[in-house]
Amino acid sequence: MNIALSELEKNKKIYFASDFHLGVPNHKQSLDREKHIVQWLGQIAPDAQAIFLLGDIFDFWFEYKQAVPKGFVRLLGKLAELADRGIKIIIFSGNHDLWLQDYLHAEIGAELYKKPESFHIGNHKFYLAHGDGLGPGDRKFKFFKRIFTNPLCQWMFRWLHPDIGIAVAKWWSKDSRLAQEEEPLVFFGDKEWLVIHSREIQKEQPHDFYVYGHRHIAGKHALGEQATYVNLGEWVVGSSYAVYDGQELVLKKYDK
Repeated sequence: MNIALSELEKNKKIYFASDFHLGVPNHKQSLDREKHIVQWLGQIAPDAQAIFLLGDIFDFWFEYKQAVPKGFVRLLGKLAELADRGIKIIIFSGNHDLWLQDYLHAEIGAELYKKPESFHIGNHKFYLAHGDGLGPGDRKFKFFKRIFTNPLCQWMFRWLHPDIGIAVAKWWSKDSRLAQEEEPLVFFGDKEWLVIHSREIQKEQPHDFYVYGHRHIAGKHALGEQATYVNLGEWVVGSSYAVYDGQELVLKKYDK
């Protein structure tokens, strides 16, 4: 699907961030990170026309019919405030918060996407996704993702009491995250699964920018002469984001 944003308003910009992983490793550190993120959102608000959050905003999220996980009130309140001011909020689900449903749309007016989407923004075409399960490899994760996204499995999980279901899911999420941290974060260039995926898409449907989260490595990589791969990094250790002014897409780091 090709989605168009209106032309950039004068002196306005588009912002991209991902992988806040709110909820880990403990309440205090998560809360400190959340305050840091809210401070960043407040700083970019004056010139933001749209803010894209490309997944894993929460380290775990599941929407029961009448309940959602506790916490994150500062972030949700800030996003609601920005949306009320006319700033478009676009959220992609990631592998840690893939159970996002309609709560954030109903409460704060956010647009929600669960798969890669193409956006025309200004004079450029963007391919946006969290990045999980794309490209070759990672068969184990792809197997589990099919289970986690299966409607029957989600229906069965929803019948668990939230105190039990959320506790189990947080344990699983933490175990998965710690297992990943044991491996060094190395960028593999043209052998990166997301780079390979981007090149395949580029053959059939050219874009100017391919923007992802998931890998936790902030950086840019040329895809030939016409396109650029961009990974947004993360906010657990770093605090990187990207900003588009109608001409360039620039990676930056937010410091207090």
